[in-house]
Amino acid sequence: MDGHDSEDTKQSTADMTAFVQNLLHQMQTRFQTMSDSIITKIDEMGGRINELEQSINDLRAEMGVEGTPPPPATKSEPKTPS
Repeated sequence: MDGHDSEDTKQSTADMTAFVQNLLHQMQTRFQTMSDSIITKIDEMGGRINELEQSINDLRAEMGVEGTPPPPATKSEPKTPS
C-alpha cells in the first residue's frame, strides 16, 4: 500500500502544481489587461489635460489681446484680427 499512497501523493502534487501554475497564468493575464487599461486611461487623461492647458492659454492670449473677456456667444463667431 505504501507504493500506492506514494503514487497518489505524486499525482496530487502534480495536480496541485498544474493548478497553481494555471492560476498564476490567469492572474498574470488579468494583471496585464488591467495594466494596459490603466495606461490607456492615463494617456487619454494626459491628452485631455494638454487640451485644457491649450484652451487656458488661448483664453489668456485672447484676454491679453482684447483686454476684456469675450461674451460666451463669441466662441462660434470668427475672430477678427486687431
